[in-house]
Amino acid sequence: MNIRLLSKKDSKASVWSGGLTYEYMIYPKSANYADRDFIFRISSATIEESPSEFTKFKGYYRYLVMLDNNLDIEINKEKKTYKKYEIMEFNSDDEVTSYTKGIDFNWMVSENISHHKLAITNRNQNCNAQILLLFSLQTTVIAINEKSYSLEPYDLLVIENQEKENVILDFSTECLFGLLDF
Repeated sequence: MNIRLLSKKDSKASVWSGGLTYEYMIYPKSANYADRDFIFRISSATIEESPSEFTKFKGYYRYLVMLDNNLDIEINKEKKTYKKYEIMEFNSDDEVTSYTKGIDFNWMVSENISHHKLAITNRNQNCNAQILLLFSLQTTVIAINEKSYSLEPYDLLVIENQEKENVILDFSTECLFGLLDF
């Protein structure tokens, strides 16, 4: 089992049409964002322009969570509003226009991966998924099989669990919790 703590302050920024995006992780490591050959990518973006068009990624499913306020959005010409921390799910090649400025969490997963989910939880978890993602919404402590990790707001903890060992997670506060199996 490989456990990595990826802090917000160490993520690298790049420009997208509506602001900045901070990449935490692309998987596998050999994948290239521009080539769109990744299994999944985790990032956080600033939405600085309103309206702004989200970048399309054919062949990917996407989770998006606003971290600082509500999100007024149009998906394929249908208007919707998502509350802070409400999980928005959509196909990454949909036409998406944001009418809100703010900061978001993004998780893009290849449509070739059939088992993945993202939730917000503060309850203990017991699971054996191959990839586990824990994104802190505030300062938190996460215990993994009784070993503690301290996270600042918007830090990411990734557990690569290729052997599918049982993992016991204990959260001190609410976090985004994702899992993926190949």
